[in-house]
Amino acid sequence: MSPCAERVAVVIVTFNSGPLAVECVERALRAAQVAEVVVVDNASKDDTPAALQALARQDARLRYLRNARNLGFATALNRGLAATQSPWILSLNPDCLLEADTLSQLLRIATQYPQAGMLGCVLLNPDGREQAGCRRHEPTPMRSLARILHLPRWLPFMHVQDLNRHTEALPNTPIAVDAISGAFMLLRRAAMERVGLMDEGYFLHCEDLDWCHRFRQHGYTVLFVPSLRVLHVKGVSSRRRVRVEWHKHRGMLRYYHKFYRHRYPVALYGLVWCAVWLRLALLCLMLPLLDSLQRRHSCRFDV
Repeated sequence: MSPCAERVAVVIVTFNSGPLAVECVERALRAAQVAEVVVVDNASKDDTPAALQALARQDARLRYLRNARNLGFATALNRGLAATQSPWILSLNPDCLLEADTLSQLLRIATQYPQAGMLGCVLLNPDGREQAGCRRHEPTPMRSLARILHLPRWLPFMHVQDLNRHTEALPNTPIAVDAISGAFMLLRRAAMERVGLMDEGYFLHCEDLDWCHRFRQHGYTVLFVPSLRVLHVKGVSSRRRVRVEWHKHRGMLRYYHKFYRHRYPVALYGLVWCAVWLRLALLCLMLPLLDSLQRRHSCRFDV
């Protein structure tokens, strides 16, 4: 079977994602390789459910599943994954917009790298710049601590790698990386069935890092494809910033506890734990002030 004939299931988790989610689904359905699209809605309260249900009535490939309450990203995605049958699965955020040839090109590359269990590409901000999280180093406690405390800025001689690699030059060919973004992940079903689904202990954030880590533990390559680009209008479903930051920091600690508590000295693990919660506390204090300044700045032009 040629790469272009491969069947792909697209799984999208939505939560108050608005019109962009509809455009995301419509673009996915236009791709020739897409055999099924499963949208799992985490109890949206905007117009997303009605719009997607109407779209599902027009195309039999689209299934719309609605949760009674917000179960978090990992749990919702797992529900969508379990509802698919295709040999390839694309985990796609509702604020990612595919181009017509994105999947055909990615499948062609995937056949050249049989050990790649998951593949990602360059995610672009609306201004055309590469987003920080689409290619990453393993978030070891030392790297995370260096990032939280800005150690490379104050102690450049330490040469600690940043978690995100967007400041590095793009490679010329696909490369193995430690992690890609959960906003866009092409998965081999056979690999996913061996590794297992996402860890539902994460509510929001870090579940993609966990999954990448587990794929690598099972001997699969996490492949980053620099020649493909997808627009990611980041943060459409994450407007409750303090709550989002809470789940992000809680996810960080779950990740470190799960993979590193027996590999690093207790003192370093404790320092990371304290730094994570201190960072969250400072963010919670700063976010209302930043939001207030942003509102004042915008109102200046409305008077």
